[in-house]
Amino acid sequence: MVCPHIPLISSFLGMHLGPFRIGDLLKWILVSMVQFVVGKRFYVAAYRALRHGSTNMDVLVVIGTTASYVYSVCALLYGAFTGFHPPIYFETSAMIITFVLFGKYLEVLAKGKTSDAIKKLVELAPATALLLLKDKEGKYSGEKEIDASLVQPGDALKVLPGSKVPADGVVIWGTSHVNESMVTGESVPISKEVSSPVIGGTMNLHGVLHIQATKVGSGTVLSQIISLVETAQMSKAPIQKFADYVASIFVPIVITLSLLTFLAWFLCGWLGAYPNSWSAESSNCFVFSLMFSISVVVIACPCALGLATPTAVMVATGVGANHGVLVKGGDALERAQNVKYVIFDKTGTLTQGKATVTTAKIFSGMDLGDFLTLVASAEASSEHPLAKAILDYAFHFHFFGKLPSAKDSIKKRREKILSQWLLEATDFSALPGKGIQCWINGKKILVGNRALITENGVNIPDEAEHFLVDMELSAKTGILVAYDGGFIGLIGITDPLKREAAVVVQGLKKMGVHPVMVTGDNWRTAQAVAKEVGIDDVRAEIMPAGKADVIRLLQKDGSVVAMVGDGINDSPALAAADVGMAIGAGTDIAIEAADYVLVRNNLEDVITAIDLSRKTFSRIRWNYFFAMAYNVVAIPVAAGVLFPFTGLQMPPWLAGACMAFSSVSVVCSSLLLRRYRKPRLTTVLQITVE
Repeated sequence: MVCPHIPLISSFLGMHLGPFRIGDLLKWILVSMVQFVVGKRFYVAAYRALRHGSTNMDVLVVIGTTASYVYSVCALLYGAFTGFHPPIYFETSAMIITFVLFGKYLEVLAKGKTSDAIKKLVELAPATALLLLKDKEGKYSGEKEIDASLVQPGDALKVLPGSKVPADGVVIWGTSHVNESMVTGESVPISKEVSSPVIGGTMNLHGVLHIQATKVGSGTVLSQIISLVETAQMSKAPIQKFADYVASIFVPIVITLSLLTFLAWFLCGWLGAYPNSWSAESSNCFVFSLMFSISVVVIACPCALGLATPTAVMVATGVGANHGVLVKGGDALERAQNVKYVIFDKTGTLTQGKATVTTAKIFSGMDLGDFLTLVASAEASSEHPLAKAILDYAFHFHFFGKLPSAKDSIKKRREKILSQWLLEATDFSALPGKGIQCWINGKKILVGNRALITENGVNIPDEAEHFLVDMELSAKTGILVAYDGGFIGLIGITDPLKREAAVVVQGLKKMGVHPVMVTGDNWRTAQAVAKEVGIDDVRAEIMPAGKADVIRLLQKDGSVVAMVGDGINDSPALAAADVGMAIGAGTDIAIEAADYVLVRNNLEDVITAIDLSRKTFSRIRWNYFFAMAYNVVAIPVAAGVLFPFTGLQMPPWLAGACMAFSSVSVVCSSLLLRRYRKPRLTTVLQITVE
């Protein structure tokens, strides 16, 4: 204290009030307030931990500060009634509590930065929206600014240039470009026109848009992303269980070491094993030994161990969200670092999922127009991407150049034509992995692959078989058509590969990961596609349930398997894989079953997900190393191992400061992950795996 050096105050504090000096009484009162008012939280937390049969850092703080406080009170009372005043250490307990709380404050500040990703996502949502009002005739008569939280599904909203889209929806009028980078990570503005989907929180750049809200509140893409990130940051990685276990046995060990330290110094002093001058400053051997013991209790910090994993996971999930990679939990993040196999679905994952018809060939006397009408009528009830490609091709074959130019008029006219042009199909049924069948004009029609046709006893002409083989060898899918028990023709469909597919596959190989392609398509088409992207391991003609069987087969030797898919039929495989990665543009069911969601629909993010996991757990291992190394070095110093040689003694208050610093240093180490940059493919391709 500085005050005693001022003569007037010094003389006042030296006065006696009964048997006590006023200065000592003031210390007792002030430190008692720190110990039991400011430090109440430590007593409460320690009591709860002990009541549940566990121990933590709070137990160590309570033991260390209480020992110092109780000793000081006893010394004060002893001096008051005997006239011999041993040194008191009230400031020790007060400074320990102060430093620990200051460390926790710094820790909270640092951990707060790990949630910056969520804060940024929350700030994306606009506060208000422009609601378009309708008159009695259903025409738009005006607009009204409302709170964005009041928007309901079906509401028509106006989005001005430079403003944010208030809810998920579809464009019903206007054209513009929208910057979706804040949600999807895609830096190039996306063109929007009538029927284009828009995501709430994204920025409208140029033209005015009228949109119809489809999802609001917690149902929006932005809200789901925020929810995923929050859940992931709160979850525990399996490696955290090890840290929890170490922390649970660490405290009893520390208390034991503290008692042994006290006994060793006290017995050595009592037996005269070291000079009395060593303990002279502390007045006696007991106090000298007690200070070492308290320092051991205070400096040992299981808190740093406990922070090593969760802080790194929190930072990593936030960083991943900023790069368009959503992680659903710490366990998924941990598994991804050891991925040995990455299984790719073909359609919509390696390919763009935008199938187009390239060929339609007749092997009967039927007219091409009638053939396309028949096939389109059968496929009209199917939701499969290939069915939609066939329907579009047939529609344009019949009506090319006969539609008005305005896009909204095209849509209305098309719907009207489809309802009048297509034939009635009855008893429709989809056969997973094979195709569809139904009845038209009282006759059975089959549209699908070779297996569907042959299973129904339909012979495929040699000419058609040769034509089909040639298509499959050029990476095209052949759709065969049988009508009334006879083969009538086939349709060739191609689905272009994603531009990054081949480079990503090569990059995974360089990272030591084996890519595998699993598809329901035929062997020739599958092998042609696999050859084009550079995948050597191909599994073709696999039913949806069979994809999960392939994964289990690869898992038999303990290998960690990742699955990348986008469709409903990929859901069983995504769930069966150790790490499921759903392409963000895929179905809700696939996204629900996956551990990772690749929001940008870009295969490069598969590499980002694995690389982020590896970088995160490398940082966690360093965190554990620093936390353990700190205790290995600090505890012997606090116990006085160096004192006989150097005279170095660590006071309890300094031990408290070091303990607080260790926790803050681990959190700051985790924060270095915020500097993470996703790997460039040109860099990945230069990696050489031993």
